[in-house]
Order: sequence, then structure tokens, then C-alpha cells
Amino acid sequence: MRQLNRLNQFQRLWQPSSGAPQQITVAELAERCFCSERHVRTLLRQAQEAGWLTWQAQSGRGKRGTLTFQVTPEALRNDMMEQALTQGQQQNALELAQLNAPELRALLHPFLGGQWQNNTPTLRIPYYRPLDSLQPGFLPGRAEQHLAGQIYSGLTRFGIDSDEPSGDLAHHWEVSPDGLRWHFYIRSTLHWHNGDPVDTAQLHRRLEMLLALPALRKLFASVQQIEMTHAQCLTFTLTKPDFWLAHRLASYCSVLAHPDNVTLGTGPFRLKIFEPELVRLESHNRYHLSHPLLQAIEFWITPQLFEQDLGTSCRHPVQIAIGEPDELRKLRLVSDSISLGFCYLTQRKSSCLTAAQAQKIIALIHRSSLMETLPLDENLITPTHELLPGWDIPVTKDAPDVAFPSALTLVYHLPVELHTMAEQLRLALEKLGCKLTLIFHDAKTWDGCEALAQADLMMGDRLIGEAPEYTLEQWLRCDSLWAQVLSEEHYAELQQTLDTVQSQKQPSSRHAALKHVFQDLMENAVLTPLFNYQYKISAPPGVNGIRLNARGWFEFTEAWLPASGAS
Repeated sequence: MRQLNRLNQFQRLWQPSSGAPQQITVAELAERCFCSERHVRTLLRQAQEAGWLTWQAQSGRGKRGTLTFQVTPEALRNDMMEQALTQGQQQNALELAQLNAPELRALLHPFLGGQWQNNTPTLRIPYYRPLDSLQPGFLPGRAEQHLAGQIYSGLTRFGIDSDEPSGDLAHHWEVSPDGLRWHFYIRSTLHWHNGDPVDTAQLHRRLEMLLALPALRKLFASVQQIEMTHAQCLTFTLTKPDFWLAHRLASYCSVLAHPDNVTLGTGPFRLKIFEPELVRLESHNRYHLSHPLLQAIEFWITPQLFEQDLGTSCRHPVQIAIGEPDELRKLRLVSDSISLGFCYLTQRKSSCLTAAQAQKIIALIHRSSLMETLPLDENLITPTHELLPGWDIPVTKDAPDVAFPSALTLVYHLPVELHTMAEQLRLALEKLGCKLTLIFHDAKTWDGCEALAQADLMMGDRLIGEAPEYTLEQWLRCDSLWAQVLSEEHYAELQQTLDTVQSQKQPSSRHAALKHVFQDLMENAVLTPLFNYQYKISAPPGVNGIRLNARGWFEFTEAWLPASGAS
């Protein structure tokens, strides 16, 4: 980057005297800047014309001239960065911000939150980690799941105020009386982000590609085939009724990218930049539903800001603040809620752990002060007494005549709070004569976790999407955890039960049947929820239309900024 090179050269001229006037030769300046004398004269001329410094040369070879500085490198960097942002050159701005954490924090300050750049309303969100690529299928992170729904569309979608799906790429659908044929009628005015019209055959091809993924093959196990029965109609033929089908197609894992270019979608925002340091979305002006009010959303990936504390976009990953760490006191809480998602404990029954012992471990967790005394930040987690609202945890009865096992193994994955939870449980069991070996799986899912095969206990995190009951059904059907927790016979029986549940046409009947499945798992000490998170979003004044969705984020299509200069 040319501007960064010029800034670095200016820094080399400045540093020896910290900006005080210098008496120096052209040869010495050339050595300092690692260039020829001819080139350093060009640098001095250009810097003087830009008003950065003045150079008064003395006639005669080897004579010392006077170098006087008019600006500081810090001020120059700020000016360059502001100019780059004004011109929409976000990558150049980030390259200019190659600083350590305190300096970077100060430099980013004027550019975070809501800004108007070139008459373009832009929302900048500093984020604590690089984002994973948005591959088709299941994604482990909440941020990635949310982005998938902003960039891509599915045949159906969930509205923020409804657990039942509505039309998206398909404007409506029809189901045969026996529930085995579903006709989705595709809108005729759809466009990809590059402006090309959407062909129904492209959607058909991408759906076939999704169903070839092993995890999604489990999700759509009842789908026998997908046909394009009309230029604007896709027909699903099922082997058994599945009245979750419209929910499955509305899930983030089923959104449809272009079959030949995974970066192209049809959602409200198009992907403009996806780099380790910067992700930029821009509104799709041919979006088929309500258009976004913001023109651009940017994630500035600055993990070094959060090494000491998760300060800016994350006091914690579930508590997002659109602003700068030093300005948190000026931010206002705009939305908060208790997550429906939860951290959980599962237990595998074996000769090492009987049903009675498993019940006693759950009683230890829920009937003691173990979770209330976790050394975690205040107002971050809430110990839970129900799996979902109205799905109460069964009352556990301690069995004093049952001894704990002498040794057990616990495997757990992220989030970080489970480090603390695992250690607290280890100490509690140790006092009761049980040695608990802890194994950490450094990931957000159980995929690729070889230690599962040797675990007696497992702890993880279950994200809940827009339709809570459906999300839990998807969890039982698709997560590799359950084939390890349950015996082969019990696992096969569970899948058959889920097939029976999905055949219930009325949502209330499906929900009641699924609740019974989870009640059975909890009563038999296979599963117990531990705690929920307290989702929070804070924003500076002037950022409007923000409210939490089911994933702890906010709908980018609803956020807006007042006009530049408006009070």
C-alpha cells in the first residue's frame, strides 16, 4: 500500500529527534530510509508539498540541511485513515492501523459505531475474533450463523416475531393430504447479488448439493427426491411425512448460495469483503423483501483489543457493544434477554456410571450452590430450572445410599464458562471420593472429538435458533453427541420416535410429543441443562432499530442511523 509506505518513511525521518528540527545530510537521510539519495530527495519534496515537513538544503555536497516537521506521525496516520474510510477503502484503513492494542484502540475510536461515509449509512462493529468462512451447511459460531441469514435466503424463513416459517425465495407452498409431497412456488423476480436473475434450476442444484452433505442428509432424512416440476416450482417427495420440512428449509444451514459461487446469495446484504481483519456487507438493491435501511455493515476484527478483557464488541461474546472500550459508559443498553440456548451436561450409562449414580450427580449440581458460586462475571449466566420455558427440569432426589463412582471422565467443549464449570464439578466430586478427569475439546461442536468415545460425562453448549422446539429436534437428529451418549438400541429408538413426532401435522401436537422425548431424557439422567446466558446489546446514541433476536444478535435489516447532521 503506497500510503502506508509513505507513512513508514515519514516515521523513519521523525523518530531520531522525536519531531525536533534536525541538522542532517541527504546521505544520512537516505541511509535512514533505506533508499538512494535521489529517492530521498523525491520523498522530501513530496512530503513538503503535502505540508508534512519543510526541508532547507544547503548548497554543496555533504552539507547539512535543516529538517523541520509540521505534523506528527500519529496525526498523519489519523488523517490518512479518515481519508481512506471516507473513500470507502476499508482495507487500506486497516493496513494503516498496524499498531499495538492501546494505540489501535485510540485510533479506532472515531470510526466505530454508526457513521455516515460518503453519504452512506455504515455500522461498524469491532469484533473479538476472526470469522469462519460461511460454508454451506452447519456452522458452529453464532456470528457466522447470523451472517448466513443476512447474506443468503432459504426457500422459507423465520420472522423475528414468529416461530413458524413463512415464504422467502418461495412465496408460498402447498402440502398434499398425505404429507408426502410439498410444492414450493418460487418468486419470479429474484436476483443474485451480482445482478443475475435467479433460475429455479440453480436453486434445485444447490439443494441437491446440500443434501449430499452427511449432516444435512440426516436433517432431511425423509426427503426422497427434489424435482423442478415447473419453471417456478420445486417439489419435495418424502418417504414419510415430515411437518418440520418448512422449518428445516428456513434454518440457517439450509440457506441457498449460488451453485457455482458460494459467495453469492440473494439475502438483504451482499458480501463485499471477507478478510481476516475485515468483513464488509453492503445492501442488496434488488432484494426481494423489505430493503435494509443501512447501506453497509462492517466487522473490524481486532482480537488484540480483547486480550486483557473482552471489551468492545464483547464484554463477553454474548454481550455485544457497538462502540469503543473507553466509551462504554456512554453507550446505552438497547436490548437484553435471557438466551433460550443453554449449556448442558449429558451422561453415558455404563458399568462405570449407573442410572442411580447419574441421578446423584445431577442432584449435586442442581440441589447445591455449585452453579451459584461459579467465579464468573456478574450478570453473565443464569442457572436454569427448565430446558425451554414450560419444560421444567424434573425434581431430582438424592440417593444417600448410592456411592459416587471412584473415577469418571468428563469431556467438554467451548464456551469458556465450561472451563470453570468443569473445574467446580471436579472439586465437588473429589470431596465425595470421585476422581474426575477433565478433557477439553477446543471447538464449539463435537465434530472430530475422539475423546467422546471414552467419556462418561459431556458438557457443551446448545444454541437455540428462531424456532426453539424445532431447533431441539434438529439437535437430537443431527448432533454426533447422541450416538455416543446413548446405546445403539436406544439411539435407533430415539430416531424412530423423532420420525413419529415429525408426522404430527399440528404444531401443538409436535411440540407436546417432542417435550415428552426430552422429559424422558431428563428423568433418566441422560441430559440436564445447566445455565442460560444473558444476551445484551449496547449501542451509542444515534444507532436505532436494534433489538435482540434468538441468536443474541440483531437484525441488520432493521437497524438505521439518523441522517448526517440531523439532531
